[in-house]
Amino acid sequence: RYEEREDFAVVMQPFFRNTLLPPDSNGKPDLSFFAADCFHFSVRGYAEMAMALWNNMLEPVGEKQTYNNFTRDRLKLKCPNPEKPFLATLRNSGFRNSELSLEKTEPSVPYWAVIVAAVAGVLAGSL
Repeated sequence: RYEEREDFAVVMQPFFRNTLLPPDSNGKPDLSFFAADCFHFSVRGYAEMAMALWNNMLEPVGEKQTYNNFTRDRLKLKCPNPEKPFLATLRNSGFRNSELSLEKTEPSVPYWAVIVAAVAGVLAGSL
């Protein structure tokens, strides 16, 4: 929807896709990355995720890192450079007219097949 816009872009940032928590000294996941409720991130966890998100925004589309290495190293932060002084988008990553463009395609399964499968599942489950 936004591919042709010059002033707006939507870009998927996959830094969290393959992330695993590093182990603590006992080999268990290091819970210092989480708040007391064990669901939300702690300050340390948010700092690591913010660095990974920032780095992803500077990486070109198609070359984005899909994990976070949790090194506590502030030197891993990437900075814009004179060659690419901007956040990476589909357009400025060189994929405007390529196979990565988000063209509308026909669904691979007809909509009626989903409805038939759902009804058949409900009937089979009720029997």
